[in-house]
Amino acid sequence: YIQRYFTLVSTGIDAIESQLVDPAFQDYLFKQARKYNARDLKRFDEPKRYALLICFALETRKILLDHLVKMHDQYMQKIQRESRNIYEKKQRDLRRRQKRAVDVVLKTSDSLLTWLNEDYSDKRRIWQHTSETEFRQALDDLRVFKTLQERGYGDILMRRYPSLRKYFADFIHLPFEAAPGSEPLITSLQLLRLLDSGDLKALPDNVPTQFVPKELHPTLHDEEGTINRSVWEMGIALTLKDALRSGNLFLAQSKHYVAFWDLLLNDTGQPELDVPSLSAVELGLPSQDEARQILTHDFQKQVVIAQDQFGGDAFASIQDRKLKLKRDDKLPHSTQLKDLQNVVDTSLRSIRIENLLMAVDQHTRFSRHFKSFRGQSKPTHFYKTLLATIISQATNLGVVAMSRSVPGVTIDMLRGVLHDFIRDETLQAANAEIVNQHHQLPLSFVHGTGELSSSDAQRFGIRASSLLASYYPRYYGYYRKAIGIYTHVSDQYSVFSTRVISCSPREALYVLDGLLENNTVLKPKKHTTDTHGYTEIIFALCYLLGYEFMPRIRDLKDQQLYRINKGFDYGVFTPLMTKTANLDLVVEQWPHMCHVALSLQQRTSPAHIVVQRLLNSYPADRLSMAFTHLGRIIKTRYILRYLTDPTLRYTVQRQLNKGEYRHKLPRWIFFANQGEFTMGDYEEIMNKASCLSLVSNAILYWNTLHIHQLITALRQQGEIIEDDMLSHISLLPFKHVLPHGTYFIEDLSS
Repeated sequence: YIQRYFTLVSTGIDAIESQLVDPAFQDYLFKQARKYNARDLKRFDEPKRYALLICFALETRKILLDHLVKMHDQYMQKIQRESRNIYEKKQRDLRRRQKRAVDVVLKTSDSLLTWLNEDYSDKRRIWQHTSETEFRQALDDLRVFKTLQERGYGDILMRRYPSLRKYFADFIHLPFEAAPGSEPLITSLQLLRLLDSGDLKALPDNVPTQFVPKELHPTLHDEEGTINRSVWEMGIALTLKDALRSGNLFLAQSKHYVAFWDLLLNDTGQPELDVPSLSAVELGLPSQDEARQILTHDFQKQVVIAQDQFGGDAFASIQDRKLKLKRDDKLPHSTQLKDLQNVVDTSLRSIRIENLLMAVDQHTRFSRHFKSFRGQSKPTHFYKTLLATIISQATNLGVVAMSRSVPGVTIDMLRGVLHDFIRDETLQAANAEIVNQHHQLPLSFVHGTGELSSSDAQRFGIRASSLLASYYPRYYGYYRKAIGIYTHVSDQYSVFSTRVISCSPREALYVLDGLLENNTVLKPKKHTTDTHGYTEIIFALCYLLGYEFMPRIRDLKDQQLYRINKGFDYGVFTPLMTKTANLDLVVEQWPHMCHVALSLQQRTSPAHIVVQRLLNSYPADRLSMAFTHLGRIIKTRYILRYLTDPTLRYTVQRQLNKGEYRHKLPRWIFFANQGEFTMGDYEEIMNKASCLSLVSNAILYWNTLHIHQLITALRQQGEIIEDDMLSHISLLPFKHVLPHGTYFIEDLSS
């Protein structure tokens, strides 16, 4: 990847970039160009051909830089994790020897003291409880353990230095730039380049070292006080990882690792206007002058309501100045409800997956959104090939295996449709069509209005090398990698956003992406997640963007609650509010916080990129601190409500149950290759994930239609089925859907 980057730069592409003024059009041409092969491009006139190629080269340079940063990040994480595992294993192995050594030294010390106090003429009396050999061995064991404690992790980490050097000498030549305060790191990179080129023979005495992690300090200097270059360089490599995450170091020519403010809105078309100040108006938020009063008023109001309701049920109590919680009862499931669910499950007739898709398409016409990017007419037997291609991706069979399972459809036909018709924008449009029309079904409104949603990640194994792949020991052990499919699910069970993510970062990064990029008629106003989906910064951003964030927080009783007025009496909750949120800082940064929120709303950059910068910049950056303190205020308000409002707890639990139950459906559909991804390319993985969501929504639509018909028939027969009970009936039974076998057995005309 480094070789590709420098080859691309050597073409002189940098000189052309300044002539292009519309990033959106540049990105559009890049996406067009990547679909064509060399033969296709040769057929275009020179102006169009070179415009496509220039945009392709410029965008590819951005992507290469992003990939290089991710690869360095993953490699440093890997060697840190493996070194830590080796270090901890050595500690465990030495712990028994160390304990035995301590016992020997203590016994010998007692004997020595006794010998000194009594008759110390006979040396043999010292060794009456142990031998001299055993004592010396104990001292050696203690020295080994001491060395391991002081520098063991650093020594193990430094064993990876030779493999680091294989790419790091070239990696440091990328065009890094520093945010204010990170100049020592840039200076160190420049010194390292001079050392590698031979222009500098040794490190100067004043070389920056303040960034070197403490684990490497014991070996940073040799006995003469000279800096050990390899240790210093390893320190640079580790610090680079963290600095690029936080934005203290950036690459202006990259896509996602640019300076933080370059990720946000920066052009209103009216230079004389103050963009941050206008952002609050655009979002319908109070001005900076009003923010303190409104935040204080809303906070005090929620405290008063919570005080009035506290103790209304047995869920929460305060004992010895600590919060005590009782587990909520399980959601009610009456015998009548279970019987009705059994009737529904057994009444849904078995149907092959291709027949289900055709039936849903007759109602929704979702297939009309699959148009060629070239604008050419549809090939022969297009409809059958299109559905077969969607099924090949959703079931994980792939086009090769699918071509053997569909009479009259060749692998070339499948590949042609996959290449020309199935891509992100067509899949999003088709999926939105199904979601929108499902939203109009009468039974959908029984389950919800579409104003409540939840999000969660589902893990799948992956066999190929991928930048997304990471170890997930909880389910896949320490030797198998996995990726996550992060979905946003409405209270009507429909999936309105799908994103493939790594299992390494916190899921909270991706909460806002699905809400902000939603292209359906659903307009969620309330959103819930489990513990992995929340951070205080997400609380703050949801508040600024107009969403009510309602996570289910594990270890709720241990959560720190914050006050906003240090001298105010918060009644029964005063013992829990032992810390104060910095409202002054929130007001100070209010215009900039609103500016960030407006930039997210207008999709200037992916939300997870901005959120990750804010999370990694805390606590050094005042803006990140302000978001955190606002989040603490909003989180405290929410927790007080959660403790005292059974309806809220019920709503959160029920919606999360819908999302978790839905996870069973993708497992049923995505059956081939043991349900594991076999390719590493992001676009290919994303195509499969999106097709899986589309098929899931098609099954939901078919189920909702037929369950409504069943309920209507039962009511006509005199059965009394209230909507309240009906709202607890799952719309996602799936075992009647047959996803495997030979497809399109009956001949289907195009």
